[in-house]
Amino acid sequence: MALPRLYPIVDPGCFPSAPDPIAAAILFAEELLRGGATLIQLRDKSSDPRRFLSCARELRRVTRGRARLIINDRIDLCLAADADGVHLGQDDLSPVAARRIFQGVAKGPDRVGNGDHLLIGVSTHNQDQVREADTLPVDYLAVGPVFVTSSKARPDPVIDLKGVRAARATTAKPIVAIGGITRKNCLQVVEAGADSVAVISDLLESPVKALEEFLRILG
Repeated sequence: MALPRLYPIVDPGCFPSAPDPIAAAILFAEELLRGGATLIQLRDKSSDPRRFLSCARELRRVTRGRARLIINDRIDLCLAADADGVHLGQDDLSPVAARRIFQGVAKGPDRVGNGDHLLIGVSTHNQDQVREADTLPVDYLAVGPVFVTSSKARPDPVIDLKGVRAARATTAKPIVAIGGITRKNCLQVVEAGADSVAVISDLLESPVKALEEFLRILG
């Protein structure tokens, strides 16, 4: 698959002071789409599956025909929301099991086939995990955290640009770099071998302007 240079992540948890975090997350996503986003991942660590599904379905509504929608962690919610794929962590359902579930899935008039068109990404945090992921039925690998990040309560050890270069030397699969990536350092990450950069925090303020600047920098 060809990944867009920018891989925005939407998380209702980024809007704790909003009266309606889901509405705030959807508004944020709509601004990203106006700025040119062609893929969005929905992440929700609230442990509230109803909120997660509600947000996923609403995000599917605004992204349909405009951008691919990836659901973090939950393959069941991915299918329930008619999303385009799932992103799995090291402690989630295995990519092999996820691909088996996707195979045989045919949803909607534009979804005919065996489910291989549904995307699977997997997070990796060290070279052993990259090597293993390279053998799995996944469409792309996420590597990180590249830099120090505040978006996770218990982040894995920073891999730095050396980790991105090592991952690039290990796999021919598309690589999404994640963790502490901003407009100031994103070009270094791509030059180190990443196909795409995942961003949360540096898009929150003025999303349209920030996204356009990312796309200009990344080319």
